[in-house]
Amino acid sequence: MKRPIVVLLNRGGGAVAADPKIGDKVARALKDAGLDVEIELVGGGDCAVRCKAIAERGDEMLVVGGGDGTISAAASALVGTEALLGILPLGTLNHFARDLGIPTKLEDAAKLIAEHPERRVDVAEMNDRIFINNSAIGLYPLLVIDRDSQRRRLGRPKAVAMAIATVRTLVRFGHQRLTLAGNDRKGVVDTPLLFVGNNEYRTDLPAAGRRDSLEDGKLCVMVMRKKTRRSFIAASVRALLNRSRPDDMVRVEDVERLRVSSRKHMLAVSLDGEVVRAETPLEYKIRPKALRVIAPAARPGN
Repeated sequence: MKRPIVVLLNRGGGAVAADPKIGDKVARALKDAGLDVEIELVGGGDCAVRCKAIAERGDEMLVVGGGDGTISAAASALVGTEALLGILPLGTLNHFARDLGIPTKLEDAAKLIAEHPERRVDVAEMNDRIFINNSAIGLYPLLVIDRDSQRRRLGRPKAVAMAIATVRTLVRFGHQRLTLAGNDRKGVVDTPLLFVGNNEYRTDLPAAGRRDSLEDGKLCVMVMRKKTRRSFIAASVRALLNRSRPDDMVRVEDVERLRVSSRKHMLAVSLDGEVVRAETPLEYKIRPKALRVIAPAARPGN
């Protein structure tokens, strides 16, 4: 007898946390699409463990509902397996699902999963940790640590905590001295921000932060030039207005592997919005087409 498709929903994030009836709504949408499913509500920290167990059991398909952090945890468990990942974009932000062209409406996403068109897409890796979107070193991880601390200790809403953390991070503005080795080149940079993405990110408005492809097999490496606090703010404003200057961010092209070294033994690093402390050197690499995912066909030319 064939098992029902397991659907894991992160009870702590996005639409799931906001709607106590979301489990019933998801079950109904998938049933209406013709699927036999079993809904499980899990904590964010348990998602990867549960996904791994389901993949090891031999399930052909697993559906996960949540935001980028939840999908990243699922991808980490499923990379390199034959399990097919279905995505319900139920988070506050759904960058990975958006870049894959997955519908945001629950009923449409359910129909897509029922049709299960398969794509094999790239993931990126840092010191054996998988990420599906991006990683950063410098100001952004400090901002995230401050934001999450406020939410945990004071119960502040995410937007309020982010605004306060942004101001505090700018007050503590500083640079990281990093040695970058990749593309047969090596250099030392002093930078407030190093960005490493899974495939190329656009910086032009209104498409800033989007990716045209998740199958190009390249890391997106961008280094912000050394700046004063004032010039950093000015560069950020220029980016928002689509008026960035060539000396604001330096893009390193065609990178498949990148080693990041520092005089510090440990660095705070963000991976898909979550901050970890990682031992240096940091070894980044792309893993081409390592994840089987349900998504519309890639656009022609991508």
